[in-house]
Amino acid sequence: MKVTTTYLFSNTARLAILLALLCLTSCQPKDQSQSTTVSASVPTSLHFNGSSYELLRYGKPYFIKGAGGISYFDRLKSCGGNSIRIWDDIDGQQILDDAQRLDLTVMFGLWVEREMEGFDYNNQDAVDKQFERIRKTVLKYRNHPALLLWSVGNEWSLHADNFKVFDEVNRITRMIHELDPSHPVSTVISPDSERAVWLVRTRCPDVDILAVNSYGLTPKLEEFLDKGGWTKPYLISEYGAPAYWEVPVAAWGAPDEPNSQQKVAFIRQFYRKYISSRPVNFLGAYLFYWGHKQEETHTWFSTFDEQGLETPLVGTMQELWSGQQPDHEAPEIQTLRIDGQIIAHKSFTASSAIHQAQIQATAPEGSPLRYSWEIKPRAKYGGDYVGVPVPAMQGLLLQTNTPTVQFRLPQKPGAYRLFVNVYDTNRHIASANFSFEVTAP
Repeated sequence: MKVTTTYLFSNTARLAILLALLCLTSCQPKDQSQSTTVSASVPTSLHFNGSSYELLRYGKPYFIKGAGGISYFDRLKSCGGNSIRIWDDIDGQQILDDAQRLDLTVMFGLWVEREMEGFDYNNQDAVDKQFERIRKTVLKYRNHPALLLWSVGNEWSLHADNFKVFDEVNRITRMIHELDPSHPVSTVISPDSERAVWLVRTRCPDVDILAVNSYGLTPKLEEFLDKGGWTKPYLISEYGAPAYWEVPVAAWGAPDEPNSQQKVAFIRQFYRKYISSRPVNFLGAYLFYWGHKQEETHTWFSTFDEQGLETPLVGTMQELWSGQQPDHEAPEIQTLRIDGQIIAHKSFTASSAIHQAQIQATAPEGSPLRYSWEIKPRAKYGGDYVGVPVPAMQGLLLQTNTPTVQFRLPQKPGAYRLFVNVYDTNRHIASANFSFEVTAP
């Protein structure tokens, strides 16, 4: 009996020792070459480097230097940018192919309908149709070599009273993970409070990356992320000039647009403080908007004009992304005076009086400058000011091609803007505008 007990203990001990050795072997950290080999086979992954998360592209650190838009990819590449953001799958194949040709990546937007635009998340049939549409898109593009990550929706939680949208975003995220484990999934919100962050954290736990259209909220972003409990990685999906909902507004509701030089100064400071400083868990950012877009005005967020001329922001982004100065500097606007005053907006009573506008601008390289002026009404499209540029009004400007012009007021009461464009000989355009109201006599 004693002998039998000793024999059994000996075998048990041997088994325990063997299991311990196997466990120790399997629990040893992989060396760097093993880790690199494994992650290098995955197009995009997230890695915790011991202090914060970083994005990996085929195993190598990848910091996003991007912009949102669907055009001028070759110029983005030459400026040192590496990624583009799109909001939906319209022309998805062409955009991905163009990006791949230039070795750019794509943050691919999967549009999620928004309650504030009438979508009902209690309508299960509509919800399921949206789910199926997104599933087909993921299957179609999941293996494209230019794909960087998925983005489920854009500001879908804004003014959302039905919390089912949060649950649906998480259901879509889970589906994407099942279909495509090789690309992280983000979702885009406007981080207007710690509550907004907390809701995504608690109701969308499968989201890998929080993407924020932060603009003027960026100084509060760290606080919102901390108090909202977000500890996973994040990126800035939109930043740019001071937005039209963040600037002083005239009594008739029109916001004051900064001129080109003011936008450059703002974005340069913003980028260095919040982006190139690379905060903990921060993956990079996308400028808004790389191209031409009517949003409040046709100049507010545009980095190019309708003919593809470059605003000063293009050269600024080259400097910030690559550290290289552009070959030629764009014109710089100093002041715009209306009847001798530096003012952003003014209300006039309708009259036949002649007014004067004067732009002061310089060309850093001494290039000769030319000018164009136009007056446009402030036009709404479906309840907001996003749409297509409205045509200029005729017969109000006595000159259009000099730095000082005279103009008459429109006779119809309403809101208008006087725009001035300054051109050099190197395909640059700088702009400024004056917002005014005409009231009945």
